[in-house]
Amino acid sequence: MDMSVDIGGLRLKNPVLVSSGTFGFGREYSKFYDLNSLGGIAVKGITLKPRKGNKPPRIAETAAGILNSVGLENPGLYGFMEKELPFLKRYKVPIIANISGNTVEEYSIMAQELYNSVDAIELNVSCPNVREGGIAFGTKPELIYQVTNAVKKRIGIPLIVKLSPNVTDISEMALVAEGAGADCISLINTMIGMKIDIENKRPYFDNVVAGLSGPAVKPVALRMVWQAAEKVNIPIIGMGGISTWRDAIEFIMAGAAAISIGTANFYNPYAPIEVLDGIRNYMEYSGLNRIEEIKINRGVKNYE
Repeated sequence: MDMSVDIGGLRLKNPVLVSSGTFGFGREYSKFYDLNSLGGIAVKGITLKPRKGNKPPRIAETAAGILNSVGLENPGLYGFMEKELPFLKRYKVPIIANISGNTVEEYSIMAQELYNSVDAIELNVSCPNVREGGIAFGTKPELIYQVTNAVKKRIGIPLIVKLSPNVTDISEMALVAEGAGADCISLINTMIGMKIDIENKRPYFDNVVAGLSGPAVKPVALRMVWQAAEKVNIPIIGMGGISTWRDAIEFIMAGAAAISIGTANFYNPYAPIEVLDGIRNYMEYSGLNRIEEIKINRGVKNYE
């Protein structure tokens, strides 16, 4: 049985990744299982300079997921390279650096500094829980094109563009990213939501809006992966509410080349391993030899 997949030139030994923002830099989860078991690790989002993030509260539970307004707290580009990257390098697992910037030049500088040290770059053009930067890029086709094209010219490793669900037509954004040189797209990032503090009669988060993730967003994420796969020829990493192997199979059937586990890591740190085992068992039971054989006939067109 061949569990390996290709995501834009990066070969993974299996299709299960962990999502940026939910896995930190791997240290905490390395206490639960061998990180070498994973197909790849997308590290916590990095900015050029260190960020303290938003004021607390930063997290709120919802009926089927969480709202987060962390605000990209991170040690900055050089803090990551000096303090976190050496730890990850101990493992034989592809490292995907997720980067965010306020300008095209910031994205380009970070990508150029990182590309000799990591296996792929993931552009976060769609972060809804910061006051500036990413959200503007992710909702405007021309800005997606500019930043993707600029970064692609600076690096010699696979470029992944993480798209926002907070748009009218995800297919348009996917096509723009592909046309600008993206080797792969990942979707979806969190959806925009909010919470009200009814005792104090004010928005719960200082930033007012926050990013919604978890099982609540899965049907939307699945639909968007299907729609994007209808249009683009580059691989898709599917994410958004995946917590079980059955969820993962749905995303692969919808057209994802690989899947990524996000919020589920918080309440079940073994979720990626359980999902991987489930995919393997499903393939064995179904008599499948390769991940690509899971995908279904895309004859259904009237899904809008």
